[in-house]
Amino acid sequence: MRQASAVYRLLGDEARLRLLRVLERERLNVTELTGILGLAQSGVSRHLKLLKDAGFVVEEKDAGFSYYRLADPSTGGMETLWEALRDQFERSASDPAVKADGARLQEVLRLRKENFEQHGVDSRDGRQLVPGRSWAAWARALGMLLPPMSVADLGCGEGYLTIETSRWASSVIGVDRSEAVLARARALGRRRRATNVTWRRGELEKLPIDDESVDVALLSQALHHATDPAKAVAEAARITAPGGRVLILDLREHHEEWVRAKLGDRTLGFKEEQLADMLLASGLEQPRTRIGSSRAGDPFAVLIAAATKKKKHR
Repeated sequence: MRQASAVYRLLGDEARLRLLRVLERERLNVTELTGILGLAQSGVSRHLKLLKDAGFVVEEKDAGFSYYRLADPSTGGMETLWEALRDQFERSASDPAVKADGARLQEVLRLRKENFEQHGVDSRDGRQLVPGRSWAAWARALGMLLPPMSVADLGCGEGYLTIETSRWASSVIGVDRSEAVLARARALGRRRRATNVTWRRGELEKLPIDDESVDVALLSQALHHATDPAKAVAEAARITAPGGRVLILDLREHHEEWVRAKLGDRTLGFKEEQLADMLLASGLEQPRTRIGSSRAGDPFAVLIAAATKKKKHR
Protein backbone atom coordinates (compact mmCIF):
# COMPACT_ATOMS: atom_id res chain seq x y z
CA MET A 1 0.00 0.00 0.00
CA ARG A 2 2.89 2.33 0.76
CA GLN A 3 4.33 1.75 -2.71
CA ALA A 4 0.96 2.33 -4.39
CA SER A 5 0.51 5.55 -2.43
CA ALA A 6 3.91 6.81 -3.61
CA VAL A 7 3.09 6.01 -7.24
CA TYR A 8 -0.25 7.82 -7.13
CA ARG A 9 1.30 10.85 -5.45
CA LEU A 10 3.92 10.88 -8.21
CA LEU A 11 1.23 10.82 -10.90
CA GLY A 12 -0.78 13.52 -9.15
CA ASP A 13 1.33 16.22 -10.80
CA GLU A 14 0.22 17.74 -14.12
CA ALA A 15 3.77 18.37 -15.35
CA ARG A 16 4.77 14.73 -14.85
CA LEU A 17 1.67 13.53 -16.69
CA ARG A 18 2.51 15.87 -19.58
CA LEU A 19 6.04 14.45 -19.61
CA LEU A 20 4.74 10.90 -19.81
CA ARG A 21 2.32 11.83 -22.55
CA VAL A 22 4.97 13.28 -24.89
CA LEU A 23 7.49 10.55 -24.07
CA GLU A 24 4.88 8.01 -25.08
CA ARG A 25 5.14 9.45 -28.59
CA GLU A 26 8.89 10.10 -28.91
CA ARG A 27 12.27 9.68 -27.21
CA LEU A 28 13.45 13.16 -26.17
CA ASN A 29 16.24 14.94 -24.34
CA VAL A 30 15.91 17.49 -21.53
CA THR A 31 16.37 20.51 -23.80
CA GLU A 32 13.65 19.30 -26.14
CA LEU A 33 11.30 18.55 -23.26
CA THR A 34 11.94 22.00 -21.79
CA GLY A 35 10.87 23.62 -25.08
CA ILE A 36 7.80 21.44 -25.46
CA LEU A 37 6.46 21.87 -21.92
CA GLY A 38 7.54 25.47 -21.38
CA LEU A 39 9.05 24.59 -17.99
CA ALA A 40 12.42 25.45 -16.45
CA GLN A 41 15.14 22.93 -17.29
CA SER A 42 15.79 22.30 -13.60
CA GLY A 43 12.13 21.41 -13.09
CA VAL A 44 12.08 19.05 -16.08
CA SER A 45 15.24 17.32 -14.82
CA ARG A 46 13.74 16.91 -11.34
CA HIS A 47 10.50 15.42 -12.72
CA LEU A 48 12.47 13.04 -14.95
CA LYS A 49 14.56 11.83 -12.03
CA LEU A 50 11.43 11.05 -10.00
CA LEU A 51 9.83 9.23 -12.94
CA LYS A 52 13.05 7.34 -13.61
CA ASP A 53 13.43 6.29 -9.98
CA ALA A 54 9.83 5.05 -10.00
CA GLY A 55 10.44 2.99 -13.14
CA PHE A 56 8.27 5.02 -15.52
CA VAL A 57 11.05 6.26 -17.81
CA VAL A 58 14.47 5.04 -18.93
CA GLU A 59 17.54 7.18 -19.63
CA GLU A 60 19.70 6.37 -22.68
CA LYS A 61 22.99 7.94 -23.81
CA ASP A 62 23.34 8.73 -27.50
CA ALA A 63 26.00 10.90 -29.20
CA GLY A 64 26.80 12.72 -25.97
CA PHE A 65 23.15 13.44 -25.08
CA SER A 66 20.85 11.86 -22.52
CA TYR A 67 17.51 10.82 -23.99
CA TYR A 68 14.46 9.64 -22.10
CA ARG A 69 11.80 7.18 -23.17
CA LEU A 70 9.03 5.25 -21.49
CA ALA A 71 10.04 2.10 -19.67
CA ASP A 72 8.51 -1.19 -20.73
CA PRO A 73 5.37 -1.44 -18.53
CA SER A 74 5.72 -5.20 -18.27
CA THR A 75 9.07 -4.96 -16.48
CA GLY A 76 7.54 -3.16 -13.51
CA GLY A 77 4.19 -4.87 -13.50
CA MET A 78 2.40 -1.62 -14.38
CA GLU A 79 0.45 -2.74 -17.47
CA THR A 80 -2.94 -2.05 -15.88
CA LEU A 81 -1.85 1.39 -14.68
CA TRP A 82 -0.57 2.27 -18.15
CA GLU A 83 -3.86 1.20 -19.70
CA ALA A 84 -5.64 3.68 -17.43
CA LEU A 85 -3.12 6.43 -18.26
CA ARG A 86 -3.40 5.87 -22.01
CA ASP A 87 -7.19 5.92 -21.77
CA GLN A 88 -6.97 9.28 -19.99
CA PHE A 89 -4.48 10.58 -22.56
CA GLU A 90 -6.87 9.68 -25.39
CA ARG A 91 -9.84 11.34 -23.71
CA SER A 92 -7.90 14.57 -23.10
CA ALA A 93 -6.63 14.86 -26.68
CA SER A 94 -8.78 17.94 -27.40
CA ASP A 95 -7.58 19.85 -24.33
CA PRO A 96 -5.84 23.10 -25.45
CA ALA A 97 -2.77 22.45 -23.27
CA VAL A 98 -2.44 18.93 -24.68
CA LYS A 99 -2.77 20.22 -28.24
CA ALA A 100 -0.13 22.86 -27.53
CA ASP A 101 2.31 20.23 -26.25
CA GLY A 102 1.64 18.13 -29.35
CA ALA A 103 2.25 21.05 -31.69
CA ARG A 104 5.54 21.91 -29.98
CA LEU A 105 6.58 18.25 -30.16
CA GLN A 106 6.01 18.35 -33.91
CA GLU A 107 8.18 21.46 -34.11
CA VAL A 108 10.99 19.65 -32.26
CA LEU A 109 10.73 16.73 -34.67
CA ARG A 110 10.76 19.13 -37.63
CA LEU A 111 13.95 20.75 -36.33
CA ARG A 112 15.54 17.34 -35.90
CA LYS A 113 14.72 16.48 -39.49
CA GLU A 114 16.01 19.79 -40.85
CA ASN A 115 19.29 19.63 -38.94
CA PHE A 116 20.61 17.03 -41.39
CA GLU A 117 21.94 15.17 -38.35
CA GLN A 118 21.62 11.82 -40.09
CA HIS A 119 21.30 10.87 -43.71
CA GLY A 120 21.65 7.70 -45.73
CA VAL A 121 22.39 4.28 -44.27
CA ASP A 122 24.07 3.16 -41.07
CA SER A 123 25.00 -0.17 -39.53
CA ARG A 124 22.73 0.32 -36.52
CA ASP A 125 19.44 1.75 -37.70
CA GLY A 126 19.68 2.13 -41.47
CA ARG A 127 20.98 5.70 -41.40
CA GLN A 128 24.42 7.16 -42.00
CA LEU A 129 25.92 9.58 -39.51
CA VAL A 130 27.12 12.74 -41.29
CA PRO A 131 28.66 15.12 -38.71
CA GLY A 132 28.30 18.82 -39.41
CA ARG A 133 25.43 18.75 -41.89
CA SER A 134 22.87 21.42 -41.05
CA TRP A 135 20.40 23.79 -42.62
CA ALA A 136 22.21 26.70 -40.93
CA ALA A 137 25.43 25.93 -42.79
CA TRP A 138 23.53 25.45 -46.05
CA ALA A 139 21.75 28.79 -45.61
CA ARG A 140 25.07 30.54 -44.95
CA ALA A 141 26.57 28.95 -48.04
CA LEU A 142 23.70 30.27 -50.17
CA GLY A 143 24.17 33.70 -48.60
CA MET A 144 27.73 33.78 -49.97
CA LEU A 145 26.27 33.62 -53.49
CA LEU A 146 24.16 36.76 -52.96
CA PRO A 147 25.33 40.28 -53.71
CA PRO A 148 25.61 42.64 -50.71
CA MET A 149 22.13 44.02 -50.01
CA SER A 150 20.44 46.18 -47.40
CA VAL A 151 17.79 44.21 -45.52
CA ALA A 152 15.04 45.08 -43.05
CA ASP A 153 14.03 42.24 -40.70
CA LEU A 154 10.52 43.27 -39.65
CA GLY A 155 9.28 41.78 -36.41
CA CYS A 156 12.82 40.59 -35.69
CA GLY A 157 12.16 39.29 -32.17
CA GLU A 158 15.36 38.35 -30.38
CA GLY A 159 17.37 38.80 -33.55
CA TYR A 160 18.55 35.31 -34.50
CA LEU A 161 17.51 35.64 -38.16
CA THR A 162 18.71 39.25 -38.18
CA ILE A 163 22.21 38.14 -37.17
CA GLU A 164 22.20 35.32 -39.74
CA THR A 165 21.19 37.84 -42.42
CA SER A 166 23.99 40.19 -41.38
CA ARG A 167 26.53 37.53 -42.45
CA TRP A 168 25.81 38.23 -46.11
CA ALA A 169 23.96 41.57 -46.17
CA SER A 170 25.73 44.92 -46.41
CA SER A 171 23.49 46.28 -43.66
CA VAL A 172 20.45 45.11 -41.69
CA ILE A 173 17.74 46.96 -39.78
CA GLY A 174 15.97 44.90 -37.12
CA VAL A 175 12.55 46.23 -36.09
CA ASP A 176 10.38 45.02 -33.23
CA ARG A 177 7.63 46.56 -31.11
CA SER A 178 9.04 45.33 -27.78
CA GLU A 179 11.93 47.21 -26.19
CA ALA A 180 12.61 44.27 -23.87
CA VAL A 181 12.93 41.89 -26.83
CA LEU A 182 15.14 44.37 -28.68
CA ALA A 183 17.42 44.56 -25.64
CA ARG A 184 18.01 40.81 -25.93
CA ALA A 185 18.54 41.19 -29.68
CA ARG A 186 21.15 43.91 -29.12
CA ALA A 187 22.94 41.72 -26.59
CA LEU A 188 22.98 38.85 -29.09
CA GLY A 189 24.36 41.19 -31.75
CA ARG A 190 27.19 42.22 -29.43
CA ARG A 191 28.03 38.60 -28.60
CA ARG A 192 28.06 37.67 -32.29
CA ARG A 193 30.02 40.85 -33.20
CA ALA A 194 27.43 41.93 -35.77
CA THR A 195 28.58 45.46 -36.54
CA ASN A 196 26.33 46.06 -39.55
CA VAL A 197 22.98 45.80 -37.70
CA THR A 198 20.79 48.70 -36.54
CA TRP A 199 17.99 47.97 -34.06
CA ARG A 200 14.83 50.09 -34.05
CA ARG A 201 11.60 49.99 -32.11
CA GLY A 202 8.44 50.24 -34.18
CA GLU A 203 5.19 48.69 -35.29
CA LEU A 204 4.83 46.59 -38.45
CA GLU A 205 2.04 48.92 -39.58
CA LYS A 206 4.19 52.06 -39.10
CA LEU A 207 7.84 51.27 -39.71
CA PRO A 208 10.61 53.68 -38.58
CA ILE A 209 12.36 53.30 -41.95
CA ASP A 210 12.57 55.72 -44.90
CA ASP A 211 10.78 55.13 -48.21
CA GLU A 212 12.55 52.92 -50.76
CA SER A 213 15.64 52.51 -48.58
CA VAL A 214 16.21 48.73 -48.43
CA ASP A 215 16.72 46.03 -51.04
CA VAL A 216 14.85 43.32 -49.12
CA ALA A 217 12.02 43.65 -46.61
CA LEU A 218 11.70 40.42 -44.65
CA LEU A 219 8.66 39.34 -42.62
CA SER A 220 9.54 36.02 -41.01
CA GLN A 221 6.85 34.55 -38.72
CA ALA A 222 5.76 38.12 -37.92
CA LEU A 223 2.73 38.78 -40.11
CA HIS A 224 0.35 36.63 -38.04
CA HIS A 225 1.14 38.89 -35.05
CA ALA A 226 0.22 42.07 -36.95
CA THR A 227 -2.93 43.99 -36.04
CA ASP A 228 -3.48 44.67 -39.76
CA PRO A 229 -1.51 42.21 -41.94
CA ALA A 230 -2.39 43.98 -45.21
CA LYS A 231 -1.11 47.30 -43.87
CA ALA A 232 2.06 45.60 -42.62
CA VAL A 233 2.73 44.23 -46.13
CA ALA A 234 2.05 47.69 -47.60
CA GLU A 235 4.61 49.17 -45.19
CA ALA A 236 7.15 46.54 -46.22
CA ALA A 237 6.54 47.51 -49.85
CA ARG A 238 6.91 51.20 -49.03
CA ILE A 239 10.42 50.84 -47.61
CA THR A 240 11.59 48.56 -50.45
CA ALA A 241 13.59 50.18 -53.24
CA PRO A 242 12.51 49.73 -56.90
CA GLY A 243 13.75 46.35 -58.07
CA GLY A 244 13.92 45.13 -54.48
CA ARG A 245 11.81 42.36 -52.96
CA VAL A 246 9.45 41.69 -50.11
CA LEU A 247 9.87 38.18 -48.67
CA ILE A 248 7.32 36.61 -46.31
CA LEU A 249 7.66 33.42 -44.29
CA ASP A 250 4.54 32.68 -42.29
CA LEU A 251 2.13 29.96 -41.25
CA ARG A 252 -0.34 28.42 -43.61
CA GLU A 253 -3.96 28.75 -42.49
CA HIS A 254 -4.69 26.46 -39.52
CA HIS A 255 -7.30 26.00 -36.77
CA GLU A 256 -5.17 25.91 -33.61
CA GLU A 257 -7.06 28.50 -31.53
CA TRP A 258 -4.81 28.01 -28.49
CA VAL A 259 -2.01 30.02 -30.12
CA ARG A 260 -3.97 33.25 -29.60
CA ALA A 261 -3.67 33.10 -25.80
CA LYS A 262 -0.40 31.17 -25.57
CA LEU A 263 1.64 32.93 -28.29
CA GLY A 264 -0.25 36.15 -28.97
CA ASP A 265 -1.12 35.23 -32.57
CA ARG A 266 -3.76 37.52 -34.08
CA THR A 267 -4.29 35.59 -37.33
CA LEU A 268 -4.41 31.80 -37.65
CA GLY A 269 -2.14 31.68 -40.67
CA PHE A 270 -2.82 32.60 -44.28
CA LYS A 271 -3.85 31.02 -47.54
CA GLU A 272 -1.40 31.27 -50.42
CA GLU A 273 -3.79 33.44 -52.42
CA GLN A 274 -4.19 35.80 -49.43
CA LEU A 275 -0.48 36.51 -49.34
CA ALA A 276 -0.34 36.94 -53.12
CA ASP A 277 -3.28 39.37 -53.04
CA MET A 278 -1.71 41.46 -50.26
CA LEU A 279 1.55 41.70 -52.20
CA LEU A 280 -0.26 42.78 -55.38
CA ALA A 281 -2.42 45.29 -53.49
CA SER A 282 0.78 46.87 -52.13
CA GLY A 283 1.95 47.69 -55.65
CA LEU A 284 4.35 44.78 -55.98
CA GLU A 285 4.53 42.50 -59.00
CA GLN A 286 5.26 38.88 -59.87
CA PRO A 287 4.13 37.39 -56.54
CA ARG A 288 5.18 33.78 -55.96
CA THR A 289 4.07 31.48 -53.15
CA ARG A 290 5.00 27.96 -52.14
CA ILE A 291 5.11 25.62 -49.17
CA GLY A 292 8.35 26.12 -47.29
CA SER A 293 8.09 23.42 -44.65
CA SER A 294 5.48 20.88 -43.58
CA ARG A 295 5.38 17.59 -41.73
CA ALA A 296 2.75 14.88 -41.54
CA GLY A 297 0.70 15.28 -38.38
CA ASP A 298 1.99 18.81 -37.70
CA PRO A 299 -0.83 21.41 -37.72
CA PHE A 300 1.63 24.10 -38.75
CA ALA A 301 3.11 24.44 -42.22
CA VAL A 302 5.26 27.35 -43.40
CA LEU A 303 4.34 29.37 -46.48
CA ILE A 304 6.87 31.41 -48.44
CA ALA A 305 5.76 34.37 -50.53
CA ALA A 306 7.83 36.90 -52.45
CA ALA A 307 7.21 39.78 -54.85
CA THR A 308 9.24 42.52 -56.53
CA LYS A 309 8.95 46.31 -56.31
CA LYS A 310 8.35 47.78 -59.76
CA LYS A 311 11.28 49.68 -61.22
CA LYS A 312 10.70 53.29 -62.14
CA HIS A 313 10.83 54.06 -65.85
CA ARG A 314 12.88 57.04 -66.95
